[in-house]
Amino acid sequence: MDLTVLGPGTALGAALITGTVLRRTLVVVTVRGGSMEPTYRDGERVLMRRGGRYAVGQVVVVRQRHAGPPSPAPNQAVAATDTAQEWMIKRVAAVAGDRPPPGALPEPYATTDGSVPPGALVLLGDNTHNSYDSREAGYFPTTHVLGTVLRPRPRPTYA
Repeated sequence: MDLTVLGPGTALGAALITGTVLRRTLVVVTVRGGSMEPTYRDGERVLMRRGGRYAVGQVVVVRQRHAGPPSPAPNQAVAATDTAQEWMIKRVAAVAGDRPPPGALPEPYATTDGSVPPGALVLLGDNTHNSYDSREAGYFPTTHVLGTVLRPRPRPTYA
């Protein structure tokens, strides 16, 4: 059995590459608003993985979509990222091929067969009384999803 020992320069280079890949894959976002309460509260930080496949029950960060005139609820949960985009954090209620839950979509978005079309998601906030989601905006394109939330990030504690 042969073992290859990496020198300190090679190990540092590998660590930098790994760190760069992780920074492009994993993102910390801050929840703004109350549409995902009690699961995620305003100001809470969550760890998110870019891209991926989406399943019912997952929480995703998605680009805000305006249906008709852009007038979202004022207290939506927006994920604050380093871009000028408006991002929201929502739970996947239905994926392509699924039947949306009753009342999850406004009338114009109903399809003839009643299932979610390919490339679309039905997204809902956990706080149904305070959430701008598929009930107002209809389907969200999967191309507008930034990624999936992995877990809440603990708040730092200071001694």
